[in-house]
Amino acid sequence: MKPEFSKKQRLVMTWWMPKSRHCGHEAIICDGAVRSGKTVALSMGFFLWAMSCFSEKRFALCGRTVGSIRRNLLPEIVPRLEELGMQVRLHQTQNLLRVRFGGRENSFFLFGGKDEASAALIQGITLAGVLMDEVVLMPRSFVEQACARCSVEGSRIWFSCNPEGPQHWFYKEWILKAEEKNCLYVHFTMRDNPSLSAATLLRYKRLYSGAFYRRFVLGQWVCAEGRVYDFYDASQAVPAPKGLYDEWVISCDYGTVNPASFGLWGRLDGVWYRVKEFYFDSKREGRQMTDAEYEKALRELAGERTIRQVIVDPSAASFLEVLRRAGWRVRKADNDVLSGIRKTADCLKEGRIVICDSCTDCLREMELYVWQDGSGKDRVVKKNDHAMDDMRYFVTGMLQGPEAIAVCSVARRTGGS
Repeated sequence: MKPEFSKKQRLVMTWWMPKSRHCGHEAIICDGAVRSGKTVALSMGFFLWAMSCFSEKRFALCGRTVGSIRRNLLPEIVPRLEELGMQVRLHQTQNLLRVRFGGRENSFFLFGGKDEASAALIQGITLAGVLMDEVVLMPRSFVEQACARCSVEGSRIWFSCNPEGPQHWFYKEWILKAEEKNCLYVHFTMRDNPSLSAATLLRYKRLYSGAFYRRFVLGQWVCAEGRVYDFYDASQAVPAPKGLYDEWVISCDYGTVNPASFGLWGRLDGVWYRVKEFYFDSKREGRQMTDAEYEKALRELAGERTIRQVIVDPSAASFLEVLRRAGWRVRKADNDVLSGIRKTADCLKEGRIVICDSCTDCLREMELYVWQDGSGKDRVVKKNDHAMDDMRYFVTGMLQGPEAIAVCSVARRTGGS
């Protein structure tokens, strides 16, 4: 029978204790592979430390958004804390967690660090400690402001993250300077999580490729290079399946000077198929289309199908307005490129989305969509990326999180009804 916690996880939970040889450190960083058990160990250690060493003090739990903390961290950690005898109460409207244990009570505030403006949210509060989950997704200004708030005697800073590129500011300023900053650095692999079976380990190794494999499976800080979807080729495309599809969605990347790409997606037996597309390159055609002409093209793409919603490039303000006035149920796409690429790659590998052989421009771009060489950051070359963008919009809009499922029940019947 596997132990509940590995040796490395137990280290992360107990490094702060007086008898530990690491207790003199002022911060801890846990990085490495996905599903390696670093987040649960770090969170457990953080609460055990806070409730053992302080009372009537304030702490911060930070994620990219408050919603991500509630969704990813609290459901995992709160039951474990309650098993230890801690009383945990979440005050939703205040984004506050109150914890009682052994006659002590402390307050844990939830903060989201999604952009540069987020630093102002945490400014002014005095903290005894802060936990930053997925710190590489947060802007430097927010992280530095959070660290500066830890002014209570004995305060400590707790970081967790999956690797990004070696030029990332957190890698250069914290991981490479861990000793200088009196910070304990603990690197995790999937084998440090005893709850993962051999079959699960194998599945994760198959799921990723290229830079994402080296980062998320091997836990390395490496540059992205080569093709973005290097595991995919046109031979994997299939004819559009026949049958009665459960629902239909259209994703749109809008362009006037640059190409415009619309993808028609149908769900059948739990799989989303890109069955048809519209692609217009104004340079190739020698003319530009108006928003009204694009709306007409979208209607022709939909045909007589009932379209659940149209997910649109968020920068296409004029086109969005034309669609709304025409009666379409529209939604602005999530335009976080790197996160969207990761999610799209996962969905392609898992078979949750399938490209049909009729989508020739999408298949062409899949072969040409590449990372930018020598940029020092994860950036894609801004060419042959229009169908790639509309595919990414679809994935982040329809296949990620509970908010992607909750859409308006009003659908538009096209083609004259």
